[in-house]
Amino acid sequence: MTKKPSSGRWVALITGFISVAIGLLYLLMITVLDSRGPMLPPPPEALGVVEVGIDHPFFEGALRLFSGQFLRTFP
Repeated sequence: MTKKPSSGRWVALITGFISVAIGLLYLLMITVLDSRGPMLPPPPEALGVVEVGIDHPFFEGALRLFSGQFLRTFP
């Protein structure tokens, strides 16, 4: 009484093989990336610092208001 493997069993075997292969590829990729050494931050020139100036009385008053509130909250 030997039974032939059902199609569900083949699907389980194939998906199991694929998941193990993905896991091994992930470990290989992490090993390669970690072997390059520590990550260094980019130089300050690469950050593209942008200075924005707002010349409006409303914003000047709000800045004075909130900076005073901040200084009173945190002496």
